[in-house]
Amino acid sequence: MSIVQAGMRLTVWGARGTVPIALEDPSRYGARTCCVSIEAQGRVLIFDAGTGIVDLGNRLMASGEREIDLFLGHAHYDHVIGFPYFLPFYNPACRVRIHAGHMQDGRNCRALLEDFLRAPFHPVGLEKFKADIEYVTFRPTDMLQPSAGIRITTHELTHPNGAVAYRVESDGRSVVYATDHEHRPGMRDVALETFIAGADVLIFDTTFTDEELPRYVGYGHSTYEEGVRLALATGVRRLVLFHHSHKRPDDDLARIEREMQTLLPGAVAGRPGLEIDLPALPRAPEI
Repeated sequence: MSIVQAGMRLTVWGARGTVPIALEDPSRYGARTCCVSIEAQGRVLIFDAGTGIVDLGNRLMASGEREIDLFLGHAHYDHVIGFPYFLPFYNPACRVRIHAGHMQDGRNCRALLEDFLRAPFHPVGLEKFKADIEYVTFRPTDMLQPSAGIRITTHELTHPNGAVAYRVESDGRSVVYATDHEHRPGMRDVALETFIAGADVLIFDTTFTDEELPRYVGYGHSTYEEGVRLALATGVRRLVLFHHSHKRPDDDLARIEREMQTLLPGAVAGRPGLEIDLPALPRAPEI
């Protein structure tokens, strides 16, 4: 795994939601749950720790990467179930910062993860980690700067127990990771549109279709059609359809992908191994 030094590279490691299964075995869209990496300025930024993070961790250890930032969108099982199986946590040569800002009960990042990895639900806790780990607690709207040249802004999403979207900016490029969000049909979300506006890539929660959504009000998820509407309203050309339902067969996903591409040619269904490279843009000359 060769980490880009300029521009950005987005890689999907898992794109399913709820549970790590798919109706087909194997599935063209995978069964792994939410995990995306973004490489920028020679750094590895990871968004969510679903089962997709396991393969990513193995790749990072094999390639010698030792400086890692992990950002949690929230802590429902499909977004953290791979967390204790991320190999860099067990390597004393690794330095990992874990960020969480979705909590609505006053807990900090470390307390949240201690509660997740405890008996009788998991045999070992955070005390088994050997890496140099920093637990970072923030509030939605805070700006994060994991290293020079990378700026990450945050935005609160509508989801049970809370969720956070991230906008990553580096070398004139920007990627928004905004999954697990429920929109209100027929109503614009101006704050979210402002957060997304002009991004090169939007990774968005597309669990349902508009037709299905009324049966799932309050579940905290959005639709394929809403993802396209958001992209068109905000000038985003590349949309990654994400958090696919575990009930969605491959043929349905392929059909939806084709239909969304007729509305937005840059739409693509997320799947393990999907990579999008964003070369650095030249800087404007100083006056």
